Amino acid sequence: MRQDADPGLFGPRSVTWQLHGDPVMWIAGVRALYLQALHPVAVRGVMINSSFREDPWGRLMRTASFVGTLSYGTREAAEAAGARVRRIHRLLGVDDPALLLWVHCAEIDSYVSVARRSGLPLTGGTADRYVDEQRASARLVGLDPADVPATRAGLAAYFASVRGELAAGEDARAVLDFLRRPPVPPALLAGRALVWRRVSSLAYDTLPEWAHDLYGRPVPPAAAVTRRLTSTARLLRRVPATLRWRLPPGHILRAMERLGPDTRPDPYTLSDPAAILDRPESVHEIDGGDGTRWGTSD
Repeated sequence: MRQDADPGLFGPRSVTWQLHGDPVMWIAGVRALYLQALHPVAVRGVMINSSFREDPWGRLMRTASFVGTLSYGTREAAEAAGARVRRIHRLLGVDDPALLLWVHCAEIDSYVSVARRSGLPLTGGTADRYVDEQRASARLVGLDPADVPATRAGLAAYFASVRGELAAGEDARAVLDFLRRPPVPPALLAGRALVWRRVSSLAYDTLPEWAHDLYGRPVPPAAAVTRRLTSTARLLRRVPATLRWRLPPGHILRAMERLGPDTRPDPYTLSDPAAILDRPESVHEIDGGDGTRWGTSD
């Protein structure tokens, strides 16, 4: 890695850097949307204040670009992206920390769950380390990292604490219907049937049992879902990474140009913690962005 280059918010030795380059994260992102829609107040804010109905694809791509910037952009770019999101939240009146925490936890739980079930070696302390690292992302959207779960157990406790606030109301079902059959130009109808329907259905099936219960749909057999997920993941991973990474917005390729080819993300290095955790600036600490540093749990 080029020592004089900005490693960004997480850096090439982080779990985040390795994990977010895998194509299965697109399935995880769709799962997060299904899950986030189960909070009636949060999803109402999305339906009223965002461009979800008018420009759903644009909104999804902007969200993906935001995650990519935080994962692989420079620190300056990540901080600027976070400031922009916080400003929009304030203008729309959706900067309630409780709602921001719900959105964050639903997203991170989806990334961890789908990654592990897809066959990636994100196990034990490495998975907890990823959850912990993502408190840096939580800070950028306006949360106090101290209030954000730092482990998988912490995520599970959080979901148990908010379960009584969740429901699949009209807005949640509108999101579900959109994600299953999003509007596309006539020329893309075949692609929606062949590709998107498989991805969206699989993302939905990976939801936790309690989420299926809220949506009022049968809970699919867990083993069958995992087999489908691993099979789909293998197909996605056959597409050369350099080809996948050329798709907009191209964050990973720009990061490799900035830091050097040896920083190429590889999620299979997660099976060897020493391969990603041996940098001098230990990822046991995360820069708080204001000159402070807060420790991560081990």
